[in-house]
Amino acid sequence: MNPTDNNLKPLPSAVSVLIVDDEPGMRSFLNKALSKKFALVETAGSIEDAEQLRSRCHFDLLIVDIRLPGRSGIEWHEALDEQGRRSDIIFMTGYADMEVAITALRAGASDFIMKPFHLEQMMAAVDRCIERRLLKRENLMLRREVSIGYSSTIIGSSEAMKSVKYIIERVAPTNAVVLIQGESGTGKELVARQLHLLSGRQGSFVPVNCGSIASELLESELFGHTAGAFTGAKGNREGLFSFASGGTIFLDEIGEMPLKMQTALLRVLEQKAIRPVGSEKEVNIDVRVIAATNRTLIDEVEAGNFRRDLYYRLNVLDILIPPLRDRPEDVVELTHHFTRQLAAELGVREVVWSHEDMVKLQQHEWPGNIRELRNMIERCILLGKPPAEYWKQQLKSEVLSTSGYPLDWPLKEVEKHHVTSVVDLHSGNKSAAARDLGVSRKTLDRKYKEWFDFGSEQES
Repeated sequence: MNPTDNNLKPLPSAVSVLIVDDEPGMRSFLNKALSKKFALVETAGSIEDAEQLRSRCHFDLLIVDIRLPGRSGIEWHEALDEQGRRSDIIFMTGYADMEVAITALRAGASDFIMKPFHLEQMMAAVDRCIERRLLKRENLMLRREVSIGYSSTIIGSSEAMKSVKYIIERVAPTNAVVLIQGESGTGKELVARQLHLLSGRQGSFVPVNCGSIASELLESELFGHTAGAFTGAKGNREGLFSFASGGTIFLDEIGEMPLKMQTALLRVLEQKAIRPVGSEKEVNIDVRVIAATNRTLIDEVEAGNFRRDLYYRLNVLDILIPPLRDRPEDVVELTHHFTRQLAAELGVREVVWSHEDMVKLQQHEWPGNIRELRNMIERCILLGKPPAEYWKQQLKSEVLSTSGYPLDWPLKEVEKHHVTSVVDLHSGNKSAAARDLGVSRKTLDRKYKEWFDFGSEQES
């Protein structure tokens, strides 16, 4: 498959299968056949073994024999439904009991196959499951985009962004924890939303900015609390992990999370359960975790600001979004996209960009990345000014930000501003300021008398 192909077709390597049958020959037969198609295929001889495997890994498809030692496949199927199962099930049986088959299908099983069967029958059933899963995912994506008016398109055809899109497509259908790294304004939340939209998860996408919530409130916000857990907790309250049940929680600015909460989050990732503040009971959750940071987390680990074990638990798969200055070929595409989008939203005419404008756009450093580019385009559209006017204002702003004074100041005012700033920096100690300025104290006193028409005060 072409890595740049952005269709929604599920990749075989992204589908995981668990075969549960007490017959070793059947397990071996199906494992050998399905392993040629899927990267992850596991087998279990009992429900207990299957549960152990499920505790360590999510399976998209379960192929289960109905009659198993200790507990039937139907009973397990019903229990999984109560737990909020997110796996398709194909049942197998060597007993021609149509009533059981009808019961299983009515309960939500994807298919029912009688033993003995030809391999082609099983593969056709598996393919039907995958196609239904794809259709369900596509319909879900359309409903979400219509309901929130949100475009999930990731703009950019540079090699760096092609790589990002490819990773998203590969990883989205799994439940793997993902760490998104990149500078502020590069679009980390957009990537997280795309991962969620392509995942097929039916729950909500819940974004959380870990740096904007007070550290003493973060645990309650994420995990909820019981009545009386702390002053002001008058009733039970569900946390954001509960709101994300069946969906995705996006922990933005994870590097800002306090160490105490890092310990709690690590436990959640390992146990797949949360404990509300003030409660002694843990609540099982089905939530995919995606984290993001504009910091270099490994540096934070070395500095003692971030737990090493949490870092490795979050960094199962890393998506690095390059800054806009490193992919100038994407600037033109982004500019046209935002111009059309913002003009339509604001109900005004589009700005016309000249070739000279596009060259300047590509040469600009964009310290604010895509967010800065979008804001610049919106400003031009709102003010109705041609892009040349923006560049003129931008040049003045850049000079002001680096020098501390406007371009049209006379030289005397520039000198006065600079000298008084150095004196202020030394808390009024003119002798120290004079040394930094490379002039004598007498010269500095003369300047002050010239500017302010009074003699300098003598230092004690």
